[in-house]
Amino acid sequence: MTTAPRFLRSLPVDVRDRLMELAREVSFPQDAEIFREGGRATGFWIIRSGAVTLDLRVADRRRAAVATLGPGDLLGWSWLFPPYQWDFGAEALSPVRTYAFDGAQVRSLCEDDPALGLVVMRTVAEILAHRLQAARTRLLELSPYTSTA
Repeated sequence: MTTAPRFLRSLPVDVRDRLMELAREVSFPQDAEIFREGGRATGFWIIRSGAVTLDLRVADRRRAAVATLGPGDLLGWSWLFPPYQWDFGAEALSPVRTYAFDGAQVRSLCEDDPALGLVVMRTVAEILAHRLQAARTRLLELSPYTSTA
């Protein structure tokens, strides 16, 4: 499987610079719940250091890890799409340092500059497509109905 694109590195320099004007540095201790599936999505993060696991409730209501994210990865996309609720949960596997972005500010920037908005949407969509495929593969691996023979 190919590696997901890195959000900031995938953006043209002028778009990246404008987004970084909205960034603030945020840290999470190991084992911190960053967000919970179904919770209100108000922003996103770019991981600077550390590791974060994405999890999902499965049929028997237990949580299953579906992906691990690291430096350069985009954490969170639900801030971009109504009803602005997290599709996954996220927990810090180690101490994590991030750049945090307010979703409403970034949406406003995208609406005010449609060319910038298109670049951001395409980049997030590419990452989203990759993540959903990886999650699907991981859930199939966890399924008791999938044969490995």
